[in-house]
This record gives sequence, structure tokens and C-alpha cells, in this order.
Amino acid sequence: MSRIVFVLFAAILTDALTAGQVNVEPNTALLNEGDRTELLCRYGRTINYCRIEIPGEQKVLNLSPEWSKTPGFTYYGAGLQAGQCGVTIERVKASNNGQVKCSLGVEGEELSGTIDLVVALRPQQPIIELLSKPNREGYFAEGTQFSARCSVRDGRPPANISWYIDNMPANKRTSQLEIISTPTNDNVELSTSVQEIQWHLSPEDSNRKLVCRSHHQTDRETVPPQEAAYIINVRYAPVHQPEASVYGLYLDHTAIVNITIRASPLPRIEWTIEGLVVSQGRTEGRYSAYEPQYLGNDEYNVTLAIAGLTLEDTTKIYNLRATNELGLTDYQVRISSSSKPPSNSLDVAAIVGIVVAVAVLVLVVLLLLFARATGRWCFGGATLNTDIGPDSEAQIHPAFNDEEELDGQDNGDEHIDTTQQSEEATPPVTDKLEAQKKADLKKTAAATAAAVIAAGNGSQTHLNGAGGVEAPPKPPNTSV
Repeated sequence: MSRIVFVLFAAILTDALTAGQVNVEPNTALLNEGDRTELLCRYGRTINYCRIEIPGEQKVLNLSPEWSKTPGFTYYGAGLQAGQCGVTIERVKASNNGQVKCSLGVEGEELSGTIDLVVALRPQQPIIELLSKPNREGYFAEGTQFSARCSVRDGRPPANISWYIDNMPANKRTSQLEIISTPTNDNVELSTSVQEIQWHLSPEDSNRKLVCRSHHQTDRETVPPQEAAYIINVRYAPVHQPEASVYGLYLDHTAIVNITIRASPLPRIEWTIEGLVVSQGRTEGRYSAYEPQYLGNDEYNVTLAIAGLTLEDTTKIYNLRATNELGLTDYQVRISSSSKPPSNSLDVAAIVGIVVAVAVLVLVVLLLLFARATGRWCFGGATLNTDIGPDSEAQIHPAFNDEEELDGQDNGDEHIDTTQQSEEATPPVTDKLEAQKKADLKKTAAATAAAVIAAGNGSQTHLNGAGGVEAPPKPPNTSV
């Protein structure tokens, strides 16, 4: 019960507080000059009158849904009975910047509320100020700590600042954005935004454009952000680079070797080929060195011509030395008559081919192992006894009932088992012709085995026209 009483008391207190104060929408209105806007003050009960004061306007506006006496300003809201007092401004002027005050007549008293109306004022063009100074020619030395400050003056609200190098975010160290208030003669407060940037210069920074860009409420598609720019110039020695290779030169023709280097200021060139020195603008033997040609952005094309290129020329290392007032740098150049550099890696087709070949090889090996283990295919026929030691014996399988010795061989010679190993005995053969065929088969197999064994021992055998074996001729006796 006590809880219900507490909730009711809280609701009543909330209503009382709401009825006793004026709520505004919005609290702050940020607009551009010429924009249309609605400003509203609300009260929890019926109001008797609605009066609004707008900066820059001489008259106090007495507004109601039924009538309006000031052009460009009309009543806005659900009506006085709903406790709403608002105004619609058709076109905001720069002079309207400030606090809008609404006064509501309620039960013999007047309540008021305020809304901050900020009419944006476009700031001036950004300005870049150099904190680190270049030399008389406008150049910085390599390694100099470059510092600059960007100022965007007289904006309302203050402008934001971003830095770019060649239209890419600068990604350099910057200070916190500083906002400085600058009151004017008519007591209108404007703001100036200030930020600094700094980093150590390198050859890559030369000829780049540093941009300070302001971002403001007044920016539109048709009115892009304002910016200021400065071109950075850096002096540095010729930049080192890895060994260069030139391909596609033709033998027996004049070869043109081109190398691009970076330097500021202009470098002087000198080639050295196996002790022979060729300075720029000179010819020594078959070698001619040209003056460097400026390509822009501190880049120079350096050319060496070789008359009647030989294969030996492609084995030499060509040393190039570039020198300017800030230092010197040596480069090594190799040349080749090949149309393109050798590939250091396999392409996709080669890799796929290798994988397929390995897979096929593994499959073949597995099939051979399976056939040998199960006695299939080529492993299902005769087998050769390779035990050819002096004490070894080779016997014909008991399936052959006749135990005959090979012609021209004693029992110490090898024999070939020409039948499959089987635990089941071969049925007896009664037919004489069939027995003769088996005997001939044994003799043929024995002769073939003798030839294989003789070939394995290094002797040469020759088969005669009748199918027999003829011993090779002996070498002549050269002993005395």
C-alpha cells in the first residue's frame, strides 16, 4: 500500500514540476543563412498568450494560430490550449544569431524559455604559415624537421581542419585543434581554428603538395570545403636503389641501356665498365654516355649506348656513379639479351602438373603392391628363382612328374619353376601327345632361364634359328 502511495506522490510531483517549467525544442538550432526553421516552447497547461523575441528583429512577436502581424514569422504549434508557443522563421538571417526567448502567460504569471539559435557564418580561406624556413631558393635539406601552421579565421561555428599530402591523408604528427574567439565590432563572436603539423623530410616528400582543408557547417555539394596548399621542395643526394637489370637487348646491334634515378639537384653521371671510365657526354670505344634527361618529379633518365653488343658484354657488370652537391651514389646494372627476366617461381600450370604426376605415381605404386600381395595380373604367372648361389637348387614343381635334367646342364645349374605354386596336385596326364608338349615347354623354359642367367653374369648369348642357345665366341688368346 505504501508503495502505491509513493508512486502516486511521485507522479503528482512530476506533473507539478512539468507544469511549472517551459520545455523547448530544440535546445540549440544550428542553421545556415537562408534556412527555414521551427522553434517551439511548451508548457503543461493552457497558456493565455505567446510572445517571442528573436535577435536582430526590432519587434517582439505576439503570436497565435489565428493571426500574425509580422511577415516571415508565423505561429508554430498545436495551439495555446495545448500549452504550445512556437514560431516558424521562413528565412534565417545572419543577424538572428543568438538566444531566442519565448514568454508564456499562465494563470496571472509569465514563464519563459530560451533556445540557442546559431546562424553559421562561413570562415575565411585557410592560411598555411611555415614555422621552419627554407633556404633562399625555397628548398629544404633532407632530414629537416618541417613545421607548418594552418589558420581558419572568423567562422561560426569554428571550422575543423584536416591535412593532406597529394590528396591523401597526411598521417603526420599534428597538434590539438585550438579554437580562438574573435569578437567583432558589433559584439558578434566569431571563432578562429588553428592546428600545426610537423615531420622530418625525406626525398619522397619533394615536389609534394601539402594541403590544409577546412570543414564547416556551411559546406555543401555546390560549396566545397576551402583549402590552402604549399609545394614542398627538398634537396638530397641521388637516391640509392637495388641492382638494376635491363632485358631484351639484341646481339650485334647497338644496345641502349636506360636507368631512372632520383636526385635534387641535377646529378653528374659516370659509367665504369671493367676499369674503363666513360663520363657523361663522352664516347670511349664502343661505349657512349649521354647527358641525364629530366623526367619531372626529380627523376632523371640515364642512358648508356653499347655499339655492336656481344655475348661477352652481357656478362659484365656496369657501374654507374651519380654525383651532386649533396653526395654521390653508386649503382650496379646488368644487361641481357633475354626477352624477359627468369621466373623465380613456378606458375599455376606447372604446380598443377607436378601434383597430378605425383598422384599418378603414387597410384601406380599402390596398384603394383596390391597386385603382388594378391597374386594378380603379371604376378599370377611363372616366377624366377633368383637364388643363384653355388649351393642353390632349383626344382621343377611336382606338377611335372618327370624329373629330367636340362640338356648340356648338370644338377648344379639353375632351373626355372614354370608353374604356379599350388597345394593341389596336378591330375595325371595319360595322353602321350600332351606329355610331349609339356616336355617341350620345360625345355624351352630352361633354355630361356639359362640365357637370362648367362646375361646376368656378363656373358653374351645368341639364339640360333632353331631356337637353341649358341655359346658366344671366346676372345683370342693374347698371352705369350
